[in-house]
Amino acid sequence: MFILAAVQTLPEGQITASYGRRFTVELADGSLIACVTRGKKGGIACGDRVQIKITGPDQGVIEANLPRSSLLYRSDAFREKIIAANVTQIILVLAAVPSFYEELVNRCLVAAESAKIKALIVLNKADLQAETALALEKLALYRDLGYSLLPLSAHQDVSPLMPFLQGETSVLVGQSGMGKSSIINALLPGVKIETREISTTLDSGKHTTTHARLYHLNPDSNIIDSPGLQEFGLHHLKPEDIDHAFIEFRPYLGKCKFNNCRHLSEPECAVLAAVRAGGINPRRLASYQKLIGKV
Repeated sequence: MFILAAVQTLPEGQITASYGRRFTVELADGSLIACVTRGKKGGIACGDRVQIKITGPDQGVIEANLPRSSLLYRSDAFREKIIAANVTQIILVLAAVPSFYEELVNRCLVAAESAKIKALIVLNKADLQAETALALEKLALYRDLGYSLLPLSAHQDVSPLMPFLQGETSVLVGQSGMGKSSIINALLPGVKIETREISTTLDSGKHTTTHARLYHLNPDSNIIDSPGLQEFGLHHLKPEDIDHAFIEFRPYLGKCKFNNCRHLSEPECAVLAAVRAGGINPRRLASYQKLIGKV
């Protein structure tokens, strides 16, 4: 008679902070375990659900990464950088000061559409009224496309953001200096993330967040703060993925004369015809064409 040994059930938890190859894993009882991966295993991000093996007091090793519902990452020709996993919403944080890159806006929206994650555009520092008014004119294009656009002053009143966060696991993305950390501080006053002044000479912000971290807003809502970025590579996407991620292109895709049309200067291109007819904004076409030239 053979007796089967009991299979050990490994504890499951969620990664709430990512420091390179070191991670903080929160277990179901709320305890926090400092974990590493075995060998050089990578590909794990804040928001991931994992199985771990306890190796000591508040210490563990990540043994398995559980299936994800979503994954947000960027890439260039050499490597991929995972931003967050299992998120339901990307919050692109912009500000009029320092000025934001519209190319970065388009790249983030393409990444969101490709990952099937909804996007919210927050224009922070709305107390800078004159500058914000000009920025809102520039961003009206995205509101007209159907993206939610929320002017906000995190230092004055963060409450307009609250309804957008309920029931979501959101990740804040954007350039340094846009006020992502200020939003977290306003939502969770006890956290007290360091913030820095922007450089008016360079028209840029300084990095204060150096690693991704997940915070619980309530039992149903979470928010992930991520380091500031200056670029958002999309090397992992094919041109056909990118044109589908421009949501206003979709009614015209498949109607071009050539099946492999890239919407550059091809004859009888339905997308180019839509631009000429006013159905697609020329700024978005220019952004798309720039993207497929250097994804």
